[in-house]
Amino acid sequence: MRYLAERASEFLRTAEYQMSNGFHSLAAFSLERSLQLFLKAKLLAMGVEYPRTHSVRRLLEMLSEVSEEGQKGVARSLLQRYLLELGVLEDAYITSRYVAREFRREEVERLKGVVEEVMRNVA
Repeated sequence: MRYLAERASEFLRTAEYQMSNGFHSLAAFSLERSLQLFLKAKLLAMGVEYPRTHSVRRLLEMLSEVSEEGQKGVARSLLQRYLLELGVLEDAYITSRYVAREFRREEVERLKGVVEEVMRNVA
């Protein structure tokens, strides 16, 4: 769990470096990796073994299902509010490996804001 949390933080810092150097597509990939590892660490902290998935939306859904009553609504709300952006993050993972897709600076900045908000609000 601690390893995943540390890696999540490292990928977030990597994304910031990539953004500052104009590597927007790589930054989008790093943001996805950061959030995915963060959510997996949170699931492990709750005693839940996460499935073999790269879907940040599925991981956030799982967190909403196993969270304490007060936190369930937070995870669900974040999922509903950022469904599109979370889907774009999933696309960033897939396209970085299989299909070329360019991300713009504005897109990556928005994705970074979403990642940071989810990390701040998911207990």
